[in-house]
Amino acid sequence: MIQHTKTITAVHRAALCEVLFCMALLAVFVPVKGYPLVFLLASLSFFVDTPALLRHAWVWFLLVFTGYASFIFFMNMPAGQREMTNFLKLPVNFTYLYFAVGWVIQRDNSRLLRWVDITLHIALGLSLLQLISYHYAADFRWIGGAPTSAHGSALYRPSHYFWGLDDKNMFGARIALIGFVYILLPVARQRTIVWWRIAAVLVLAWLSLSRTPVVALFLGVFCLLWAAAAVRWRMVLALAALSVLPFVAEKVVRIDNITASNDGMGVRLVYWKAFFQHFTAISPLGNGFMAGSTFLGRHAEFYHGEPHIHNTFLSCYLDFGVIGFFSYVLFLGCFFHFCHRQQPNRVFWWVAWLPLLAIMMILYSGYDNDIILYLVLVCLLGCSRPIDMKQLNWRAV
Repeated sequence: MIQHTKTITAVHRAALCEVLFCMALLAVFVPVKGYPLVFLLASLSFFVDTPALLRHAWVWFLLVFTGYASFIFFMNMPAGQREMTNFLKLPVNFTYLYFAVGWVIQRDNSRLLRWVDITLHIALGLSLLQLISYHYAADFRWIGGAPTSAHGSALYRPSHYFWGLDDKNMFGARIALIGFVYILLPVARQRTIVWWRIAAVLVLAWLSLSRTPVVALFLGVFCLLWAAAAVRWRMVLALAALSVLPFVAEKVVRIDNITASNDGMGVRLVYWKAFFQHFTAISPLGNGFMAGSTFLGRHAEFYHGEPHIHNTFLSCYLDFGVIGFFSYVLFLGCFFHFCHRQQPNRVFWWVAWLPLLAIMMILYSGYDNDIILYLVLVCLLGCSRPIDMKQLNWRAV
């Protein structure tokens, strides 16, 4: 009787954890920022349901990064609300990462994968409705693509915002990362590449009017198809990629005005140039928490008010110096090694990581929600079962 009761309790506890896991995915899309509470509740539930805590190198490097970043924050103690909000992401997001990863690698995730699939249908479906509402308000005049970054940003009217993010690049990046997980889910669950999922996510990325998701998804999808294709189909894939390259350069990358001061990529190039030209102005110990605004305002040719330098790794060095930079890079490297040790799906891991690394080169601060959720989701998919990329099936629907 006692054993039966314990079994029922364990089943209910596991179900609660799975519900909270899916709620955490949806919580970051809701305009009311209640996700920290969901993350912490989920972390507590994972802790209770996990038989053993993780002790791996990536955990220690993450602790070093978090500890040093916290030390930098409290040494300077910025007074702004934005700085405080971003600082709170450190303990909340990294706590969730630690307990979520420790939980998913020590259990059978068959039911969780089904629930995550349903959750991503909901998240991406509402993202489509959000983007259509934006385009409807703009009379669909940019449905074929925005001529400049400024026009794309103008699509995101606060009065029509109800889901996702009200920032073009951040919402586009989230669509790319969550969308690529959506593409990889049937690869992990059924060893199948589903074409309509690829098409649907690319349409979402296009509607976002952000180049970030389109380029990242093209990279991820190309590598996925290349890894799964036979030699003769790789030749076809290469020719197809070359044929669409002019379209991508003109309509997506907008190569003609990529260095303009009102172009998002042109702004990034100016900021990165300032970083390397004035590298000696950065202390080896770091210039302080969210120091990008002060540094760029002083050294960049022009500055549009962003709080960071549009590159995860450069931001880590600018804010937290040598210790922050190397601890973060080593955390990512050891996390990749940790995932590979759980399931030696080396090709899958490389395919899954490339879109994230591509986006991190032009966005994020290192502790943003999207990075954390993507790492957890990729770990869930890749560690669930062995995946032989050469044995994948192809399906239209």
